[in-house]
Parts: sequence; C-alpha cells; structure tokens
Amino acid sequence: MARVIAERADVVPLLTEIFRTYGYEGASLARIGAGTGLGKGSLYHFFPGGKDEMAAAVLAHIDLWFQQNVYAPLRETPDARRGIAHMFRETKRYFLSGQKVCLVGVFALGNERDRFAVAVKSYFVDWAAALADALRRDGKDAATAMALSEDVVGAIQGALVLARAMDKPKLFVNTLARLEARLLA
Repeated sequence: MARVIAERADVVPLLTEIFRTYGYEGASLARIGAGTGLGKGSLYHFFPGGKDEMAAAVLAHIDLWFQQNVYAPLRETPDARRGIAHMFRETKRYFLSGQKVCLVGVFALGNERDRFAVAVKSYFVDWAAALADALRRDGKDAATAMALSEDVVGAIQGALVLARAMDKPKLFVNTLARLEARLLA
C-alpha cells in the first residue's frame, strides 16, 4: 500500500529515522526518497532548502519532543524528584531502551556539526539546564547541580554509544537506573 503524506509534518518522523540510520552524509536523496516514498519534486516541495532544511526540521522535531517530554517536566513538576524520575523514564522510552542512537549526538560528531551547531548545542544546554534546575529545587547548590546535570547528560550519551557499540541495549537501561539511583539517593 502506498504511503500517504499530506503535509511536511508527516515526512519529518520518516526523515528522522533515515538520518538516524545513515547519518547526515549517508542520507542521500535516493535513500531519503526510498525511505519516505517521495520523489525529489515532492521532497523539494516540502523542503525547498534541500537536505539541510530536512535535517533542520528533524532537529527541531527532536527538540520539541524533548522540550515537552523531558525539559518542561523537569522544570515544572512541583516535586523535583518526580520530574527527575520522569526524565529517566522518558529518556529510556525515547531511545527504545538503548536501541536507538541519539541523532543530535550523531550530528554533534559528524562533519555537519558546524552547520547545525546552534541546534545541537541548545539540545545539550537545555537538557543540562533543566536537570540542574530540578536538582537545585531538590536542595543542591547551583554549582553542584550544574556539575551533576552535565555528568548525567554526558553519561546518558556515552551509554547510548557504548550500548550501540557493544550491541548491548541493556547496558543503557542499567546505566539509566544507576544514574537515577545516584541522583535520587
């Protein structure tokens, strides 16, 4: 059955998985067309700026998901500990318990890093800041909260890489559990 794509927003989740699988450089227009079921004309109709615009839309889509599902709950949940626990649950869910790589991390490490530097940086800065805010509300001083949040975000990213490299998704899940226990101890 042919895939029905009525608007640009329908294409972005498909593009996300294509970029996640092949990276920016490996996501050729042929692969993008095959993965979305769209021809070049339709792709350029939705994304006149080409692959750069597609990648920017994907990064914005990821950012919106994290803003709504991770950062806002960290900042707005009255009980900071519940917000922190929520962050770990949603992070585990988003990355399919370590089976999905972090596309923002892939962009941070690839040749496209400079092209998307603002979006990549804001993803990590926003995450660390939101977690630090929750840790401050939980009683940590500002410097300790920021150091812990940077350690945790870095450990999550590292665990994703390690789980993928070793083909052990459980490693990611176990790391999240240890990090959560450490923060909530």
